[in-house]
Amino acid sequence: MTEEAGRIQIYDTTLRDGAQTDGVLFSSEDKLDILRRLDSFGMDFVEGGWPGSNPRDDEFFTRAAELELAHTKLVAFGSTRRSANRPSDDPNLVALAGCPAEWCCIFGKAWDFQVTDALNIDLDRNLDMIEDSVRFLVESGKHVMFDAEHFFDGYRSNSRYAINALRAAESGGAEYLILCDTNGGSLPSEISEAVGEVLLSVGTPLGIHCHNDSGLATANTLAAVESGCTMVQGTVNGLGERCGNADLCSVIPNLVFKMGYDTDASLEDLTPLSRFVGEIANMPAPPGTPFVGERAFAHKGGIHVSALARDSRTYEHIEPGSVGNVRRILISEMAGNASVSEKLRELGMDIGDDSPDITNIIKRMEAEGYQFEGADASFELIVRRLRGEIEPMFEVPGFRIYIDQHSADGMDSEASVKVRDREGNVEHTAADGNGPVNALDNALRKALLRFYPKLGDIRLTDYKVRVLDGKSATASTVRVLIRSSDGVDSWTTVGVSDNVIEASLIALVDSIEYALIR
Repeated sequence: MTEEAGRIQIYDTTLRDGAQTDGVLFSSEDKLDILRRLDSFGMDFVEGGWPGSNPRDDEFFTRAAELELAHTKLVAFGSTRRSANRPSDDPNLVALAGCPAEWCCIFGKAWDFQVTDALNIDLDRNLDMIEDSVRFLVESGKHVMFDAEHFFDGYRSNSRYAINALRAAESGGAEYLILCDTNGGSLPSEISEAVGEVLLSVGTPLGIHCHNDSGLATANTLAAVESGCTMVQGTVNGLGERCGNADLCSVIPNLVFKMGYDTDASLEDLTPLSRFVGEIANMPAPPGTPFVGERAFAHKGGIHVSALARDSRTYEHIEPGSVGNVRRILISEMAGNASVSEKLRELGMDIGDDSPDITNIIKRMEAEGYQFEGADASFELIVRRLRGEIEPMFEVPGFRIYIDQHSADGMDSEASVKVRDREGNVEHTAADGNGPVNALDNALRKALLRFYPKLGDIRLTDYKVRVLDGKSATASTVRVLIRSSDGVDSWTTVGVSDNVIEASLIALVDSIEYALIR
């Protein structure tokens, strides 16, 4: 099987290897949703799971067979036969042969130590198991890939035997031979050397499967491609057992933008794909993740932002939009007029001659403990208030918080709040909550619904408190960040005080005012 020059096959194993991440559990419906998304992204192969290992994977493959995938080839995963079984009697191979997926990927041992100490069989028997397992699936009508488990450890231990394991799979009819850094302990130089030697010994296309236990999975994957591998395996967001697998969200853009290889991936959909998988897995990519992270193209230093305004190449290695991400200008005490101007442009606001005034206000407030890096809504309100574009739509003349102690049920919180609208109309009401801040939030929204019914769609979705001066103990200044949503968009506001309730109220009022001016 030949590959066109410069073309790299992308093999995603999020649904199988990624599902082994601590804390991740995909339902069959989750896996189908991710499969559809990976197909639309342009993933060449998607490993769906292990048929026969659990009812969830069996249901997934049955339902996946009904999908009309536009690009992706679905792959079923399994292992070589057990040493005591014939291929036709091995439950694992029989399940693979009966699976609707046309492609199968089976793993076998390529490290002599694993063969003699883990499988407790002789080396030649393991080679027979590899060859006849692959042949059985090929003769059953499947396209087969072979994952050479622990290949690089095996190569260091006994290079001849590791290569013989590949030859056995090749003799059985495997269409791809995948070199696995299963323990994630190899260096790029070791990967390159081994791949180069393997290319002299087999004629079947090679793939690379790296784990990230040494933090080198992406580097090792790219080194393998440079040395001759034409398939890369990995997961979205680097999900996987222990420290994870090679992160395709880093591997693919590096292959395309840095190394000039071709793939069918829609790279402008990369960041949305990362966030989609992160949401379903309930494990979003860390903010500092290259290419797709929230901070990947975030700029804080005033000098940096000033240079970016002239040419983005000064502090960005690629255009954010090329991977579906966006540039973010962070407003802080380090900001200058250029940062403020760029932030205004980012928010779609006019850039006037008041940038120095805005900058001074931001620096003064940040010296008091405010932080606007993640609170764009509060920043926008400050600018609009300074410019006289908005006036307060309501005020809170007073409020009370009641805490009742119940020995059986714990504490109850109740907030009583008084609000006044622009015309002087007053509403006084109370509400319960599962804490004082939640009670205050409920009471405030309840009171304002009389004047602004659309606030019924607004919900508080996140609440964070940070102590700014721990040495002051319970008298410390605190910063509160609140994220709110109307079900479509979301925004974040900030409040600061030495009283956590007052800081929360400041952020809550900003959140509601921002919702109203939208």
